[in-house]
Amino acid sequence: MNQPPAPSPQPLFTGCGTALVTPFRADHSLDEPALRRLVRRQIEAGIDFLVPCGTTGESPTLTREEHLRVVEITVEEAQGRVPVLGGAGGYNTREVIELAHELEHLGVDGILSVTPYYNKPTQEGLYQHYKAIAAAIRMPVIVYSVQGRTGVNVEPATLARLAAIPNIVGVKEASGNIAQMASVIQNVPPEFIVLSGDDAITLPLIALGGRGIVSVASNEIPAEMTRLAHLCLTGDFAAARAVQRKYLPLMEVNFIESNPIPVKAAMALMGLLEPVYRLPMVPPKEENLTRIEKVLESVGLLGRATVAS
Repeated sequence: MNQPPAPSPQPLFTGCGTALVTPFRADHSLDEPALRRLVRRQIEAGIDFLVPCGTTGESPTLTREEHLRVVEITVEEAQGRVPVLGGAGGYNTREVIELAHELEHLGVDGILSVTPYYNKPTQEGLYQHYKAIAAAIRMPVIVYSVQGRTGVNVEPATLARLAAIPNIVGVKEASGNIAQMASVIQNVPPEFIVLSGDDAITLPLIALGGRGIVSVASNEIPAEMTRLAHLCLTGDFAAARAVQRKYLPLMEVNFIESNPIPVKAAMALMGLLEPVYRLPMVPPKEENLTRIEKVLESVGLLGRATVAS
């Protein structure tokens, strides 16, 4: 009797990837044991891939040595069980390429590169920036478009041009603009990976043809956000909507103040890390901390055993 064909392996960087927070000690130094616990917790929960040293990881206030160390620990703990998409972005193309080379040496599976901020390049400048990065490394590159943080939008036509470069394989689309996301998916090849940069938009983006989410909420609920992405990818949108309805308050409260302020506060309340930030990030206002705690309680995240050994 013929055996059914084995299912195709899931492509890299599809499903749910966690934009990892970076835990600090009370003296503001990197808390390496806590980071290792957080990475193990993610993997044990079934996360699809990990994204260290993005904005959620407070990368702007990490030294180069710390940035590399966070990525190194993530790769060590992952042990090849899940792909690691290392953050490597900035407004100086040459420096981004240098960082990307270092991450490649550490063994990451790809880089997530945020658009240059403050100097606000033109669309041609964005194209040349990413083209230069892709030419300098052999790893896959995922573009990170987040106009609200950087002041510049990667337009669908620019992404279509970038998608023709072999190792530019996808985009984390965090414009919040569903029409733009639909246009991106319409303009890029089918194999180009379009990921949501907003937890609450995971469901509609995948319904349009997207491939997953780079998630903030999965720092708190990795299994649940992974389930949401997988339900969407298999077309079970009725079940996905039930997950969305339950955890939408958490997705929303995570942005009651600038990310990662609320998510780190929530994780501290869950016993996962110390509530320590580096300036200019500060703890949330007291009234917002109360709101975060109420949301955690409403979705059953307080008092639950959440720390991996």
